[in-house]
Amino acid sequence: MSAESSATSTGLIKSIREWLIVVLVALGAALLVRMFVLQQYYISGPSMESTLFQDNRVLVNKLSYRLHDIHRGDVVVFERITMDGETVAHDDLIKRVVALSGDTVEIKSCELFVNDVVVVENYLPAEDLSQTDLNARCGQPDVEKSTVPADKIYVLGDNRPESFDSRRFGPIEKKFVIGRAFVVVWPFKMWQLL
Repeated sequence: MSAESSATSTGLIKSIREWLIVVLVALGAALLVRMFVLQQYYISGPSMESTLFQDNRVLVNKLSYRLHDIHRGDVVVFERITMDGETVAHDDLIKRVVALSGDTVEIKSCELFVNDVVVVENYLPAEDLSQTDLNARCGQPDVEKSTVPADKIYVLGDNRPESFDSRRFGPIEKKFVIGRAFVVVWPFKMWQLL
């Protein structure tokens, strides 16, 4: 083997090693961003229509609530843990925060009251709001007044007739909130900030 071919072989090995390092660092950085900063979520149900639709994809900021508190009106992804006999099931759900720790929540004839003040919910589907049958309008027209416990939030889906939310499973613990959904990224024609 000549000195020239040996040098070429060494240069090729060095170049491959450098590219492998670059790829591994890039993959590591991408995984860290996904684990701690941003993650894409796929919408698989109708509970947030007409804000989010099935097959939409949203970006969720996982760092958001490490920097500030959860706010009313935020759209959040959270983990819901249930027991089915001996099996523990983990579901990621997406809903809108309507009340915070210490707030009182009540629903009367499909109107949401937080701290005894009716909430104007411009995000609810016009089709639902036009329904005269209250069950068709919001699924559960009345919810007794209650206070959201410490370290919990009350969440509702925007499509009330088809949403499985705090009306059924109660307030959720803040520690189960994964992050704040802040933008629809797919399909691109539906791009919007939340």
